[in-house]
Amino acid sequence: MGYLAGKNIAVTGAGNGIGRAIALACADEGANVVVADYGVSMEGSNPSSKVADAVVAEIEMAGGTAVAVAGDVSDMEVGQYIVDTAVDAWGTIDGVVCVAGIVRERMLFNMTEEEFDHVVGVHLKGHFTLFKAASAVMRKQKSGGSLVGFTSGAFVASTAQANYSAAKGGIVSLTRSAAFALRKYGINANCIAPAAMTRMSENVPFEIEAGGPEAIAPLAVWLMSDSARGVTAQIYTCTGKRIAVWNQPVELRHMWADDGVAFSVDEIAEKLPTTIGDEEMPMFADLDRRMKEMAENKNAAEGEASAS
Repeated sequence: MGYLAGKNIAVTGAGNGIGRAIALACADEGANVVVADYGVSMEGSNPSSKVADAVVAEIEMAGGTAVAVAGDVSDMEVGQYIVDTAVDAWGTIDGVVCVAGIVRERMLFNMTEEEFDHVVGVHLKGHFTLFKAASAVMRKQKSGGSLVGFTSGAFVASTAQANYSAAKGGIVSLTRSAAFALRKYGINANCIAPAAMTRMSENVPFEIEAGGPEAIAPLAVWLMSDSARGVTAQIYTCTGKRIAVWNQPVELRHMWADDGVAFSVDEIAEKLPTTIGDEEMPMFADLDRRMKEMAENKNAAEGEASAS
């Protein structure tokens, strides 16, 4: 008996990388699995159902039960179909894990509308389509259910991925909102911010703390297990060998207008810097470190090239 014995789980982006690792781990822990993947390239082109079919074959060869679904998760009908596939086959939907995503890297001032819309659609709306369809079923089940979103540390900020960062920030707020609204129905909702060596990370021009996709899967499994029923509205960074929990956003300091009605610009200019100030953004220091690291790597490579 595994952690997910008897549960029915849907995983998007399950044909490659982290999604595939989670689908295999869920099956290994006793779950029936809907393997959902459109099989697109990293930037979202050339769709194919072959990758989902291949993962299903792996699960079945190991003695598990799985069904493949191919489709664009940003389409409401596809999100509904993924959930319906689990319910029609096995009677319930006990967990959904939304891993599907693409990247379209571009500086904000060069980014096209299509590049923004497509990334936000797959990542953020792709969570909404599954969360909506699954929660509608889960709230009527005595057993409740689990929603697992996939965000990224980039939700804080990203230099050349404003679309990706915006989507990942939206996923955090969507998941917290789901946790807030659905707790009374026995549904928990949490986010994982993974650091893993995948197609999306292999082109990062600096070193990152990361494990393999298989190192992320155990956390997703646990969050959907009965032992984590009381865990909700959390964001966990996971590298495999390290797991950390993020803070919950709260107001830190405040000030009042002298007249108790409204601030003037002069009053803000006088009081705000000394009364409430601002908050340091750690990403600035991290960006400086990364830029220095990239420059050092480039200089080293040029030195080696000239020496040879």
